[in-house]
Amino acid sequence: MKYLSIIGSTGSIGTQTLEIVRSNSDLGVTALAAGKNIDLLEQQIREFSPKIAAVYDEQKAKELKVRVQDLDVRIVSGMDGLLETAGEPSCSIVVTAIVGMIGIRPTIAAMKAGKDIALANKETLVTAGHIIMPMAEKLGVRIYPVDSEHSAIFQCLQSGDRKDLDSLIITASGGPFRNKTKEELAYVTVEDALKHPNWSMGRKITIDSATLVNKGLEVIEAKWLFDVDFDHIHVVVQPQSVIHSMIQYKDGSVMAQLGTPDMKLPIQYALFYPEHRPLAGERLDFAAMKEISFFKPPEDVLRGLPLARRAGRMGGSMPTVFNAANEKAVALFLDRKIRFLDIYDIIEDAMDAHTNIENPSLEQVLETEQWVYEHIESR
Repeated sequence: MKYLSIIGSTGSIGTQTLEIVRSNSDLGVTALAAGKNIDLLEQQIREFSPKIAAVYDEQKAKELKVRVQDLDVRIVSGMDGLLETAGEPSCSIVVTAIVGMIGIRPTIAAMKAGKDIALANKETLVTAGHIIMPMAEKLGVRIYPVDSEHSAIFQCLQSGDRKDLDSLIITASGGPFRNKTKEELAYVTVEDALKHPNWSMGRKITIDSATLVNKGLEVIEAKWLFDVDFDHIHVVVQPQSVIHSMIQYKDGSVMAQLGTPDMKLPIQYALFYPEHRPLAGERLDFAAMKEISFFKPPEDVLRGLPLARRAGRMGGSMPTVFNAANEKAVALFLDRKIRFLDIYDIIEDAMDAHTNIENPSLEQVLETEQWVYEHIESR
């Protein structure tokens, strides 16, 4: 029996992880954590019977404690609660599905407790990859990517010798605005940006897909996950979302991972690696497929990628600035306080104003995040 701790159980990745648990009798849940959605978390507790459940919002945790007092479950709160669920003794793998830099400390706590990580929290590696990856190697824990693109690369890498690898090719759907001009983007609404053509995801990541910031975050994350420099990480738009990513070897051969756009596939692979267990759902019908097309990302219009590459190449604390400024800007956009294109201007302004820290500690990473928020609010 393999027991999971799911940090972010009420979000898109968390709920799909629990769908996989329902379909596999040798999976169990020993810990759950959420931000504030105690209605759904209560349902999950009653169904999956974890030993411990955390709610980041302390008031909501008190409410939940009253609601589930008939059950044998311990309710904890705040960051201390997240850390406790991450290190729950009987779990063997921690699914880090929480959104934002709040996921860094639970990931570290899980690794220190000897847990493998099914990583769905991009911010952990984007902002603290220089801390996380050496720590994982030192502690002997595995990090399994849950992002569809990184899972695809991880699967493709099983095909050959790592020393023969030349480059990574990360695919992008291009989001809902891949064919828009700057003039057209000046008037798009929140509703427009949330209409992703292929994937069903949370609101924040859907906006990140529309700006191509998400693809920029994936490029930085891939650098840390696979130890590949930025000159050998390429992005190509593949609108059908059939090819999830590719690798190219030094002899020119290319390996691609294909499948329907279903996040349960990479989640399940992370949980059961190296098994490809049966998974219900649609299958690709190549005979019915009209085309698989490719084109360059429109980086002059959707500037998330070039800004991310700039941050990634600078390294140090600059990826934290890029990530935190985007988080704040997306929140402002979703609250209808700024326009879509303002997201890029806010990110660029924060990066221009920041004095880069070459090798930041975890404390400096978190301080940088706070500096970014204060800088944006002051503007």
